Amino acid sequence: MWDKEYVWHPFTQMKTYRREKPLIIERGEGSYLYDVEGNKYLDGYSSLWVNVHGHNHPELNEALIQQAGKIAHSTLLGAANVPSILLAKKLVEITPKGLTKVFYSDSGSTSVEIGLKMAYQYWQLKDPIRYAGKKNKFISLREAYHGDTIGSVSVGGMETFHHIFKPLLFERLEAPAPYTYRLTENNDAEACKMLCLKALDTMLREHHEEIAGLIIEPLVQGAAGMITAPDGFLRGVRELCTRYNVLMIADEVAVGFGRTGTLFACEQENVEPDFLCVAKGLTAGYLPLAATLVREEIYEAFLGEPEELRTFFHGHTYTGNQLACAVALKNIELIEREKLIDSLVAKIECLAQNLEKFHTLPHVGDVRQRGMMVGIELVQDKDSKKTFPMHMQVEHNVILHARQNGAIIRPLGPVIVLMPILSMSLEELEQLTDITYEAIKTVTAQAYASCR
Repeated sequence: MWDKEYVWHPFTQMKTYRREKPLIIERGEGSYLYDVEGNKYLDGYSSLWVNVHGHNHPELNEALIQQAGKIAHSTLLGAANVPSILLAKKLVEITPKGLTKVFYSDSGSTSVEIGLKMAYQYWQLKDPIRYAGKKNKFISLREAYHGDTIGSVSVGGMETFHHIFKPLLFERLEAPAPYTYRLTENNDAEACKMLCLKALDTMLREHHEEIAGLIIEPLVQGAAGMITAPDGFLRGVRELCTRYNVLMIADEVAVGFGRTGTLFACEQENVEPDFLCVAKGLTAGYLPLAATLVREEIYEAFLGEPEELRTFFHGHTYTGNQLACAVALKNIELIEREKLIDSLVAKIECLAQNLEKFHTLPHVGDVRQRGMMVGIELVQDKDSKKTFPMHMQVEHNVILHARQNGAIIRPLGPVIVLMPILSMSLEELEQLTDITYEAIKTVTAQAYASCR
């Protein structure tokens, strides 16, 4: 098996992987993936949260083919290209007010890395005397995930992923995450919100002179297990950043392009960030492309004569790649033309209704949903909220059970994640939740019995 012999898979314990039969995807169509043996699966995690309109979409295919017939790539370093210009203009038009410039890169991690570096350099350019040795730290939330490059890991808060790299990282300050299920006894969202905002207020009041920026995943902390923020939390964070003169970086890599029910999550609380990082759904799951959008004031701080060295010395080989930008433009055109965001209302309600039955399962502690993002937290005991031991691999067995019944999903720790393709039909959404329900019910019952 060449896969096991030659490929090292991301976020995968290869010793376990090599013991199991691999899932090798050969093609996709609409909401479905097909493996090399012809088996058909609902794509319940949007191929890692990126797919918007379904696989093998004819108009996205055609946009890619047409652009390939012109040119595949030329550098953006000191030169320009048509698709990147058109896409930048469109992104400024559809993103939250105040973001006026677009810096391209290749992935969510790099979009965050760019935001961090720009934020730090901005303060040094704005007032090099006042901020010398200051404004060089960042705040992020507990269990935050912002990517896997060193800068983005530095502002990450997931011990499981990041602790081994601590000697390589720069310092950050950690604010409490609004994890209502774990921070309160009775899922009191308002109490959770006030607790977290009060702690952040104290941190900013004491350290704002040191803080260049605060980075946050608006509304949902995805990799942390779909932690959904209480209403008003994001707005409160924005107000505190403004009060204490700290830049706000909104990491919408996972939550952007309709995932939370609006085109961008910040819209739901009328938040205007200083930076906006987007990737994943930007090309509807076709090609790697990311963008970091910034406010005009930040961009202008970098303007000067060459000898002043105010340039942002950062770039990537495939920055502003024409193929990716052309597909991204067609993706946005489809979102607008087909009124995708409006169509999500019924789908979000369908998901919510179908998730109700999960609460009755004895080993489901919490069910979290924001738009088309769902986290189902598994526990060994509801009263204590104790999770199953890691060595039992309960969550992994749940996804294997689902796979055997025609759906591909993934866990994040003790949380089973559903991130359906936004174009899925109501019938497909019901099928996905039914398969997931049966998998959780069966596997957790077996696991609990073996624990007794």
